[in-house]
Amino acid sequence: MPEYSDIVIYIERLHAFVNLQSLEKIRFASPFFLRTAQPPIGTIHGATVRGIERMGKRIVFEFDNEQFLVIHLMVAGRLHWRKKNCKLPGKVGLAVFDFPNGSLLITEAGTKKRASLHLIKGRTELTRLDPGGLEVFEATVDEFENALLAENHTLKRSLTDPHIISGIGNTYSDEILHRAQLSPLQLTQKLTGDQIQRLYHATRAVLGEWTRRLRDEVGDRFPDKVTAIRDKMAVHGRYKQPCPECGTAIQRIRYAANETNYCPQCQTGGRLFADRAMSRLLKRDWPRTLEELELRERKLSRKPSEISD
Repeated sequence: MPEYSDIVIYIERLHAFVNLQSLEKIRFASPFFLRTAQPPIGTIHGATVRGIERMGKRIVFEFDNEQFLVIHLMVAGRLHWRKKNCKLPGKVGLAVFDFPNGSLLITEAGTKKRASLHLIKGRTELTRLDPGGLEVFEATVDEFENALLAENHTLKRSLTDPHIISGIGNTYSDEILHRAQLSPLQLTQKLTGDQIQRLYHATRAVLGEWTRRLRDEVGDRFPDKVTAIRDKMAVHGRYKQPCPECGTAIQRIRYAANETNYCPQCQTGGRLFADRAMSRLLKRDWPRTLEELELRERKLSRKPSEISD
């Protein structure tokens, strides 16, 4: 899912490409992408883009007379800049915004079409789509603490809940928790003052660093290759690869369609958390510490003739 840094770069490049341009027409491949019936979508045709802003993980196009187009890309939605009147691909295409200088193609991979487009009239109505999560770059450490401690959840859940913290998803929450050296399963209301400080500064540092890094990578082009897994990430998507800080193999917790990646040495004091698929398979044999995991892996790597017990 495109998260804070990805959305910021999308908006910066969209501003360079389409701000003050007239939206000539929207072409749809999927009727389910548009989630509002009023006002009619045709009323936005010919309107001029007056600004582009972020609302959580949503991208908001502002037009004259307080009209707004709101795109939520969800997990697999992506934006692409193409030549004007580009073809709308049937399999992954959702819609195309045609401008005088080119076309913005919106795609979504996979079979679960969850990306959405809303046409909203009035800023008051627009705020109804805002989950209300804390904007970490606008917040003090005390405000950050109050948001985290309002309810007692795991750190992973709190960081990715758009009603608590704005713009963070599965990817950057892994990176933030590794930077802060905190367990993804630690409960928020058991955090110490020092841990909250570490998490606050880690959140701002990770999001800031990745925004600058992506900005440098894109340059004056459009970010066509937005992905959740990148080579320079510390833990996310790096299962069994060495932690860049201590060399310990990165571990994971898989649940539903998501997974959490973490370093047991840096974040959990050597403790391993049960991965749903593996823990069902191994049951009581699931290793609970790094030492048990290493012993198990050594046994599995030995030849049958070498095993005496």
